[in-house]
Amino acid sequence: MFEKINPDTAAAGVVKGKTQLLFGGMGHLSETILNLKNKSHSVTAAIVVPKEGAEGVIIAQGANIGGWSLYAKNGKLKYCYNWGGFKHFVVESANRIPAGEHQVRMEFAYAGGGLGKGGKATLFIDGKKVGEGDIGATLAMIFSADDGCDIGEDTGAPVSSDYGLARQRFQRPDQGRAARDRRGRRGRGPPREPEDAIRMAMARQ
Repeated sequence: MFEKINPDTAAAGVVKGKTQLLFGGMGHLSETILNLKNKSHSVTAAIVVPKEGAEGVIIAQGANIGGWSLYAKNGKLKYCYNWGGFKHFVVESANRIPAGEHQVRMEFAYAGGGLGKGGKATLFIDGKKVGEGDIGATLAMIFSADDGCDIGEDTGAPVSSDYGLARQRFQRPDQGRAARDRRGRRGRGPPREPEDAIRMAMARQ
């Protein structure tokens, strides 16, 4: 039972390598496909920001009872870690994301020392550090039984109370678009092979 609820062992043979390349519009991805628990990791996304400013979810995993979300609020890049619905750890960039094409990234340095420990989250815009903060604790095994990972929106119960249902989607024409999303262990890593991207897309059919 322990092996089946632990995404690292449950996903053996399904996910290979240390980097996943996901695309805007992908959604409801299970926790066996993307598992960032109990380890250092990074999330990198290429986004296009309209002149009105960035707003909405870039990527979210989990639900209001636990998970994490990388999003824009009032033009600023934000990361929220929802610890079981009891506490929200939020990190925010010092400046707004300029209009145009940009790369945004969140790096999480896991403190180690066992399961469910905390760490430090650092935000970057175009490779420049723009914010950091402590994440006091993390969830060791499961975020949600039915909410998965969404790219460019948060389709389930919102991970962060910072955004409402009407403002979750980043891909609306008046809000720009989340072009693509790459995540893995710390560092950007090489892109996936084309056949891997096709395989991942077909898995959602």
